[in-house]
Amino acid sequence: MKSDGCKKARLVAKGFSQVEGLDFDQVFSPVVHFETVRLMLALATLENWYITGLNVQSAYLYGKLDEEIYMEQPEGFAVPGQERKVLHLWRALYGLKQAGLAWWCTLDESLKELGFERLKSEAGIFFYKKKGTNIVIGIIYVDNALFCGPNKAVFDAIKAQFMRKWECRDLGEPNEFLRMRITRKGRAIHLDQCAYLQKVVERCGMLNAKSASTLLPAGYYAAKNTEPVDADLRSRFQTVIGSLLYLMLGTRPDIAFAVTHLSRHAANPSQDHLNKALYICRYLIGTSTYSLVYNGGSGAGLIACTDSDWGSDPTSRLSQTGFYLKLADGLISWTSRAQKTIAYSSTEAEYMALSDCARQVTWI
Repeated sequence: MKSDGCKKARLVAKGFSQVEGLDFDQVFSPVVHFETVRLMLALATLENWYITGLNVQSAYLYGKLDEEIYMEQPEGFAVPGQERKVLHLWRALYGLKQAGLAWWCTLDESLKELGFERLKSEAGIFFYKKKGTNIVIGIIYVDNALFCGPNKAVFDAIKAQFMRKWECRDLGEPNEFLRMRITRKGRAIHLDQCAYLQKVVERCGMLNAKSASTLLPAGYYAAKNTEPVDADLRSRFQTVIGSLLYLMLGTRPDIAFAVTHLSRHAANPSQDHLNKALYICRYLIGTSTYSLVYNGGSGAGLIACTDSDWGSDPTSRLSQTGFYLKLADGLISWTSRAQKTIAYSSTEAEYMALSDCARQVTWI
């Protein structure tokens, strides 16, 4: 059951039985970064662009296979009297290790035929540009796509060509992308993950928990667990922290420090680590309606802020880097992480943070 209420059934190949070097070689398939999605939405509000969403139906089946792969006939669909015969796959199938890459290569080639170019610094951004206002930008994440542009006639023509290439579901003005809810109000776009957060709270068994006003107790430090690994505890902790990481990457910069601080112990967490991860859930319960807002009417350009502490980790003596970037008065990129080397002064720690932030600004 999908988030929009639709039901979907799929035939999935047993990719775990594939042999590297025989059935597959390269498997990596690039996807668009979360910060790029937010950047394009902020830009769309500033420029007052049209935005539409598309979903490619059974996208992986369009990917062409280079390898020779055979598959057993699926249970319940074997041809009577020919049960011992196998299927020769010409196209990618869900479950194959190289399916994502095969679809990506097919998509890349087809968009070039439509006149799109791929951004060299961001594999998930394609742009169609002619003279004047004839520009259309495509934001692609596997089988989900957003298109935005200023000229509606050109915009609709490109969209129609894309839909003729593949069987697509036209989502119109997008309400959701990568589990982020998109709400457009005039010249402003609100971005949140309220529905996903509710599922996280249910999954963690925190539906009736009281809210907390802070992310972690004051002065808390997650010490390394020296006890043997508890497989059940580790599995539950990784489930909780993985869900929190997805929220942090999507729309919740306020939990970045707490989540990354705890995620360092995902290999061998203690009960205390799990309790503090659930404590973050309590904070999220009280702030479930928080959203990022991009105000196109503000005309606000790119703003970057960065800072660091000095030797805050009592075990490793590493300092903490933090920075964020804003566009259209809304956050588009943020980071909170431990520095890679020990700083010998607060000035050196701040220079490291400034360097990290400057690289991100240059990439943006």
